[in-house]
Amino acid sequence: MAVEQQFTPETWPETPERATLEGKNKFLGLWFFLGGETVLFASFFATYLALKDKVGSPDDLVSTDIFELPLAFAMTMLLLTSSITSVYAIYHMRNFDYKKMQLWFIITILLGLGFFVLEIYEFYHYTTGLGFGFTSSAFSSAFYTLVGFHGGHVVFGLGWITALLVRNRKRGLSLYNAPKFYLASIYWHFIDVVWVFIFTVVYLMGMVG
Repeated sequence: MAVEQQFTPETWPETPERATLEGKNKFLGLWFFLGGETVLFASFFATYLALKDKVGSPDDLVSTDIFELPLAFAMTMLLLTSSITSVYAIYHMRNFDYKKMQLWFIITILLGLGFFVLEIYEFYHYTTGLGFGFTSSAFSSAFYTLVGFHGGHVVFGLGWITALLVRNRKRGLSLYNAPKFYLASIYWHFIDVVWVFIFTVVYLMGMVG
């Protein structure tokens, strides 16, 4: 049985996520996956833009009647801050400081959970307070599909990072798990970038009609 190589901060590679062939292959595979995700989100954005003015009757709600910019801004700040904390996590991973990497990833998870809680509140407010449900109009269906699909990605990302932390909580860093932490961070950045587009296209453009 092969003995796993032991590292110190001095012998730890500068880019441990790509120090092995397996790590490089995982990195390449993730970019192919994100390419497909980008195409999928682009189709949702195109659908939303095509249907955002499609309402069933003159009394139906439109974007200027619904969206609350302060809430969307708070959600944006939480998610962008979580992107920064994940950068700190990877910085400490590359410096072979497992405890600090864990800490910054936990902060990332908490910020992501805060975002998701606000998104649930937003949907609840729209559906129960304003009567703006998924089937209210073509516009509402496009909105919930786009924003909800992104929310699903947030939940997946939170689960991914949490699973990595739990599974490796006593193992420390190695060239086997370092690429996994790095790829989870890249995926989280992708989610953040998509949200920036959602905030711009859905909320900012929606507020100006």
